[in-house]
Amino acid sequence: MSDSQLDVAIVGGGLAGGLIALALHRARPEFRIALIEAGKVIGGNHRWSWFDSDLSDDGRALLGGFRQTEWDNGYDVQFPKYRRTLQTSYRSMASTDFHEGLVRALPDSALMLGRKALSLDARGVDLDGGGRLDARAVIDCRSFEPSEHLSGGWQVFLGRQMRLDTAHGLERPTIMDASVDQLAPHGNGGAYRFVYVLPLGAHNVFVEDTYYADDPKLDRSALSSRIDSYARGKGWQDGAIIGHEAGVLPVLTGGDFAAFRNEVSIPGVTVVGTRGGFTHPLTSYTMCVAVKNALVVAEEADLTGPQLAALFDARARRHWGKTAYYRMLARMLFFAAKPEKRVNIFQRFYGLSQGLIERFYAARARPLDKLRVLSGRPPVPVFAAIKALFKRGPHLKAGTAKSDSQTAQQPWPDTHSENKA
Repeated sequence: MSDSQLDVAIVGGGLAGGLIALALHRARPEFRIALIEAGKVIGGNHRWSWFDSDLSDDGRALLGGFRQTEWDNGYDVQFPKYRRTLQTSYRSMASTDFHEGLVRALPDSALMLGRKALSLDARGVDLDGGGRLDARAVIDCRSFEPSEHLSGGWQVFLGRQMRLDTAHGLERPTIMDASVDQLAPHGNGGAYRFVYVLPLGAHNVFVEDTYYADDPKLDRSALSSRIDSYARGKGWQDGAIIGHEAGVLPVLTGGDFAAFRNEVSIPGVTVVGTRGGFTHPLTSYTMCVAVKNALVVAEEADLTGPQLAALFDARARRHWGKTAYYRMLARMLFFAAKPEKRVNIFQRFYGLSQGLIERFYAARARPLDKLRVLSGRPPVPVFAAIKALFKRGPHLKAGTAKSDSQTAQQPWPDTHSENKA
């Protein structure tokens, strides 16, 4: 390796790319790495949340240097028929804290913000405005690109962070309040709707309005009005808006994964993050798998670029195979239940055991868990459920998934969607 050559070039400063850079630097501080991000900040404009049970001890240690909000007294869910408190510890991190934590932890030379990668190959990265970075290994963590080889439905959301004049009085998050009206905001049929609430401080609250809908339309005005109405109902109308986020996320129901990987792959380049298919198909959750992948990269840091690329191609294909069950459930959600009746599926699911729910979110459902989710009185018509097994849904074509964020890890932000399905 020449004196000017990097050990590893990481393209895309979202969750996946940032965690890989951090894990590599901690494991191999002598490595010359570069984290290349087109935006001015790492992580964009998002809030990531996860269950403490999602991560191993090594995973918790990797995230330990970031400022987080923690709730060790569990979280609430609410449905038309019941309210429940689950005791699983919950965590949340703002993208601003992710950015600041990485700036503190990584050498200045490792951060290349505001630089866009024009092209990648097994030997390096060509940058917008001229210049090339030679690297022994190149890791592609850029945006997920909707593809005709994948199919599914949509999550639509708008979130707002508020600083209230008076204390909100909440003790724990409500990660799913589905007692709200289930009608879609734009009047095109129904949807599964819920509100997500995080008490970030005595006077600071984050409220997000979310829909599992058949189309990707994001009506910002309608969703903002619904957040206004929800906040008024809680007595939170007095205060200042200090942040917001919005997006449209695909929910995978099927597809030709080999064709998708061939579409995004570059010979000798390691493809990680949502671009490589590393996500929870039903919830779009990526924190758990992003942490695991970062630790694997650090552990296998001595592999050549092509060897690392082959390793992660195999990991992606295994991940797709292991998550087939969740794509089947997504088909049940979108194709077997009427939109306004989808709430019944989640209402039944959250009545199951806490351990099962924890494993579900971490994509570690056991065979008995899978059987338990499907057993008992079905929340959808049986004939419709059988028909849904053979449907794929509309193709996720380019231009259909949108997000406010410009960060390289998007448009699949790990915010509300990662832990609320």
